[in-house]
Amino acid sequence: MKAWLAALLMAPLLLDPVPGPGGNTTQEKEQSGNTVGWRGKHTSIRVSGDVGGSGDGYRIPQPCWYEPGPTPEEMLRQRGEGRDAANRARIDEEGHQAFIQQFKDKLGQDGRWWLPALNEADPNGVACWTDLEQFIFVPTGTAPPSGLTIEQLAQIARAALTVPEPAVKLNPDAKSYVNLPTWVWLEDVDERRRTVTAELPGVMSVTLVATLDDIRIDPGTTPERAEVTESGCGAAGRPYAKGAAFSCGVRYLRSSIDQPRETYTLTVTTVWPVDIQAQGGVVPFQFDPVELETTRDVPVGEIQSNVTPPAG
Repeated sequence: MKAWLAALLMAPLLLDPVPGPGGNTTQEKEQSGNTVGWRGKHTSIRVSGDVGGSGDGYRIPQPCWYEPGPTPEEMLRQRGEGRDAANRARIDEEGHQAFIQQFKDKLGQDGRWWLPALNEADPNGVACWTDLEQFIFVPTGTAPPSGLTIEQLAQIARAALTVPEPAVKLNPDAKSYVNLPTWVWLEDVDERRRTVTAELPGVMSVTLVATLDDIRIDPGTTPERAEVTESGCGAAGRPYAKGAAFSCGVRYLRSSIDQPRETYTLTVTTVWPVDIQAQGGVVPFQFDPVELETTRDVPVGEIQSNVTPPAG
């Protein structure tokens, strides 16, 4: 491992980690009302979005990248002054001058120094990071290989996107019966829109908007045992109403007595298409919807008929 990286990686061990959008990592947390934000220790990207719920396990494909950093003047000041520079000069003045000469050579040029960054939540992030250069000068209007793109920024936002966990209601609730419609809907779905923004301040920004659009019902058995009706489900199912036509749910055709635990495991998946709002308008990429599952055990019995024998 490069010596400069080894030194930097020691720093987060002294901090109190704050869980961020990708798992346990070293990040600064900012919260205001129903919006929470994270700023990573080894990146200038800020991620903010709605609080609560769960993600769908999306992972950023490339866990490290270069970000635009200081101007030539700022870089020389940062690297050539201060306590670290003074210590280096006392140890090896000639080596120190050789080190900062590369920054002096760029003074007055139109461009910035790009610095390495990583997604700390990714287990491959550090290994990826170690393969990047400590810094690289890039002329204005260009980007280095592995330089941050708007698509990567959107991927960072996508990994942080969460949606409410669905609470499924059924009617009948405790137990259903063969050939009896089992109505399915979501309870307390006031929040049907979630947003998250990833921003590299002063450079680029992208916002993702996920909107609850559909539910899918899996009865937990084969078509010979259950019929699924989704024509009237809409975005959140259809609550039971006496006398209303059955248009969202399951009609079980066989008892669950022969199933494990004598129940069917019904799965409801909420589907949240993702809209991308980026600087510059239309982007040439898109994301799959966020999909979140929840399950309910449904015991299904036979309807018993009482038959009265004819009078003899």
